[in-house]
Amino acid sequence: MAWHRHDPVSQCLATQPGIGPIGAVSFALKVPDPKGFRSGRHFAAWLGITPKENSTAGRRRPGKISREGDEGLRRLLVLGATAVIRAAKPGRTAPWLLQLLARKPKKLAAVALANKMAAPCGR
Repeated sequence: MAWHRHDPVSQCLATQPGIGPIGAVSFALKVPDPKGFRSGRHFAAWLGITPKENSTAGRRRPGKISREGDEGLRRLLVLGATAVIRAAKPGRTAPWLLQLLARKPKKLAAVALANKMAAPCGR
């Protein structure tokens, strides 16, 4: 907790819903430079949360998540997203997430939310 209190990147990450002090410290220690990624999408791809493309001849077919990045960080993001989904209520949660929960299973929605949560601090 002392390291978390003195690290500005860790404190910034802890402000995101679903990421607490332990997750923020883990991200601050394992991610070399958060500003080195052009966008949250690039950071999510580095973590392995984005779907693999199985496209051919102009047909876009996204597959399962690639799982090529750091397993521990990916797990922390998905667990945080699951906690956010568990507390999701109309009026307090983004409408896109509620619509996604109405259409898809909770685990799939948690991975989609984790993909959105994977945005480096300061972007």
